[in-house]
This record gives sequence, C-alpha cells and structure tokens, in this order.
Amino acid sequence: MAIERRRAARVLLLDERERLLLLRGFDPALPDVMWWITPGGGLEPGESVREAALREIAEETGLRSVALGPEVAYGTVSFSFRGQAFEQDQRFLLARTAACEVDLPGTAAEEHALLLEARWWTVAELRQTGETVYPVGLAGFLEQLLADGPPVTPVRL
Repeated sequence: MAIERRRAARVLLLDERERLLLLRGFDPALPDVMWWITPGGGLEPGESVREAALREIAEETGLRSVALGPEVAYGTVSFSFRGQAFEQDQRFLLARTAACEVDLPGTAAEEHALLLEARWWTVAELRQTGETVYPVGLAGFLEQLLADGPPVTPVRL
C-alpha cells in the first residue's frame, strides 16, 4: 500500500477556563479502538495552515468565533485510516474561544462523521486519563504552554 503524504493544521483550542477541546473518534477499519485528538485536518490545495485551521474548527465543532493565535508546535505522524497509510506533517496553532458549546452535527464531511464526542479537558484530566490521546505528550506540552505562554519558535510535539 502506498503511503499518502499530507500536510495538516491542528488546533489547540482553549476555552476561558484554560481547558483544551479534544474530539473523540475512531477509524471505521478498527471500530473498537477509540482515541481523542485535537481539532484539525488536511490542508486543501492552495490553503494556508491558518485557513485550514479555521475551516477545520468550523467543520468539526461548529465554532466560528475563535481567536487564532500563533503556531506553537509541529510534528510528523504516521497512521492508517480506512486502510490507507498516511504520513502527516502537522502544525499546531494555539486558539481561544469564549464558546463552550460544540456542535458535532457541524461535521459535514464523511470523515468528520466519525467524531463521536467533544470534551473540554484540564491538564490534570489529561494527565490522569487512561484513554488514548494524540499527540503523545500533549498533557505535558499543554501544561508548559499554559505556564510559560507560547514558545518563541514552534517546538516538536
């Protein structure tokens, strides 16, 4: 199987209480395996990381009043979805919102229909959960981000 390479925008979306929004989803090829991820997805042709971040937030959560901040992290991840292997170069942007209600029916695309739940997480909850959360190391990164503010240059996550 050929590996599809793609670029993606991911969003570390914080509410007024400094909680991080994560989305619970699954791969239909492995329906019993659940995970939590940040909002985000692949860039469309000609789209910037910032444009993709705002589009993905709106599509996946229904939120439109989001203050998009700086790029704070980057990374590369390999995964499979629906039997297709991907290598994804992802950029993480910090964003804030006053809204707390997430509208998953805003998930129009078929891939977004595989998002089951949205939840706001504290750092303590992320550290204590036994559930799978991506990216690995997110709790520690978020804790440092909240304590020190955004890094001068994006860091590997």
